[in-house]
Amino acid sequence: MSRLFSPLTIKGITLRNRIVTSPMCQYSATDGKANDWHLVHLGTRAVGGVGLVIAEATAVLPEGRITPGDLGLWSDEHIDGLRRIAHFIHSQGAVAAIQIAHAGRKASCAVPWQGGRQLDQNNGGWQTVAPGDIPFLPGERAPEPLSREGIQRIISGFASAAVRALAADFRVIEIHGAHGYLLHEFLSPLSNNRTDEYGGSFENRIRLLTQVTEAVRKEWPASNPLFVRISATDWSEGGWSLEESVKLAGILKDMGVDLIDCSSGGNIHDAKIPVAPVYQVPFSDAIRKTGILTGAVGFITTAPQAETILQEEKADLVLLAKELLRNPYFALNAARDLGDDVEWPVQYLRAKKA
Repeated sequence: MSRLFSPLTIKGITLRNRIVTSPMCQYSATDGKANDWHLVHLGTRAVGGVGLVIAEATAVLPEGRITPGDLGLWSDEHIDGLRRIAHFIHSQGAVAAIQIAHAGRKASCAVPWQGGRQLDQNNGGWQTVAPGDIPFLPGERAPEPLSREGIQRIISGFASAAVRALAADFRVIEIHGAHGYLLHEFLSPLSNNRTDEYGGSFENRIRLLTQVTEAVRKEWPASNPLFVRISATDWSEGGWSLEESVKLAGILKDMGVDLIDCSSGGNIHDAKIPVAPVYQVPFSDAIRKTGILTGAVGFITTAPQAETILQEEKADLVLLAKELLRNPYFALNAARDLGDDVEWPVQYLRAKKA
């Protein structure tokens, strides 16, 4: 059997293979509530044979949404719709995961197909918050620097979202600390200009992420995996670096985090990112050397690419995003390409043999 289709056990959860549906925002919720679009989008990837399906960045507070169309977990009213999705994913042999998030200064935007620009507060938008008063894009209104009370509300929001994710029967949870959203904003000296215990030194800049991790870990069962997604570099001089990411990974491992989902960028609007096939794999490779499990993501589009990453022990999981939008049945086709015999949904057995 290929490495890609070998199972992986993390804590009390076993994944049938190493292919993961990366969390991809659909911007299609109403008041944070999941609907049929989310069921079909996420459910189809489970039918398509992936091992783990991660639901999109799900806001822990209403003001933490990127757009008004984001999923939410700030209310018990969100649980039932998400539970329906988790149950279907599990019925297809995959494991359901959810990413919990706060968009920080990148919140209050229009959905992408309506331009994606920051919304006016008098036209559906809201006041954003951040470590300091530095906007993401020139010309955007300044975010409101978080007070200590505001920071505690953020931490409590993540903890409460974890409780609700468990109630919705998700078995893996991922804390979103990447792509220029709130927790990443605190990590990077280019977006964090605080002078208190949450700014300045490395230890201070990681404080919010570690406090959020600790709060979530207390609410999340010890037998269920906890992931953290980070941007391993800002791709900008003076910003968050791979060296800091490696150091952070060791700290998170000691705190009980099971896997680092290794992405990059998103915090600096004009960063020069050398996008190319598998360009982010060196990050998962470097971080994996700390002894923690890692996930590789970024322009991975073929079964041989994914298999090579795993065979060379540069990651433990391979996360696919755009390729799974184009081809939700990637996993079933990849198994055929690699010569693996995997189970198909019984409804689709007639198509298993070409």
